[in-house]
Amino acid sequence: MSLSYSIGWIASRAMFRFYFGMRVADADRVPLQGPVILASNHASFLDPLLVGAALHRELHYLARETLFRNPMVAAVLRSWNTVPVDRDGGGAAGLRAILDRLLAGAGIILFPEGTRTSDGNLKPARAGIGLAVIKSACPVVPVRVFGTFEAFGRHARFPRPKRVAVRFGAPLMFGDLRTEAQVCAKPRLKAIYQQVADELMAAIAALENPSQQG
Repeated sequence: MSLSYSIGWIASRAMFRFYFGMRVADADRVPLQGPVILASNHASFLDPLLVGAALHRELHYLARETLFRNPMVAAVLRSWNTVPVDRDGGGAAGLRAILDRLLAGAGIILFPEGTRTSDGNLKPARAGIGLAVIKSACPVVPVRVFGTFEAFGRHARFPRPKRVAVRFGAPLMFGDLRTEAQVCAKPRLKAIYQQVADELMAAIAALENPSQQG
């Protein structure tokens, strides 16, 4: 880890452990090296920090390009491997940035829902993550965060000391769909993108809260 990332990682890990009572399950399912996509539900601004704090490897993140307008903030975000993208995290530039990071061997966190939930429940997945998955060749690890909506949901003004947890699922490869996508017609290709997104969301939904287990 770079110095800046290490400092942020240590501070985040301490915050989640002592203020939020963080619990982590199955982090060993995430490879410590090489490209990987982490596909997580999205309930709070805390989510990317929580997933990153749970792992002993650097991750790369996406953030709205508007956050980079302040030079000092932009410098910090870039030192934490943050990629500026448009509001929806889509478009050719956003996809190219994701694929470039993966080709360089990075791990990157994506949110299939596209935006934070407004009520704490899982939302349907958007096809965009399916496009990123099909265009890459790396494993995809489903991730589910728990408690971050209660701690710092969309309508909260300040993070509350609620217990949070994160569980990592078994890596998925989508080998058959990636092979089919190389030769199929465009209508089927679009369906494949959504199928991948839906399967990822189902895998996320199946993950259980480690805080509720003995």
